[in-house]
Amino acid sequence: MDDKLIISKKPLKGEDGYKTFSIRIKEDTVNKLDNLSIISNRSRNELINVLLDYAIKNCEIV
Repeated sequence: MDDKLIISKKPLKGEDGYKTFSIRIKEDTVNKLDNLSIISNRSRNELINVLLDYAIKNCEIV
């Protein structure tokens, strides 16, 4: 029997370049994110990443 079941290894959690963690945010902010999510047809997570990337690139610490 040369037929073998081949199971490829799945990357370990965190090896996709992303890190999962929780944050506390105001309910009003969640509602605004949800509205933006509906309007843009993007997930809340995707929007948060876009917004954080923009904020990091455009902030100035004085």
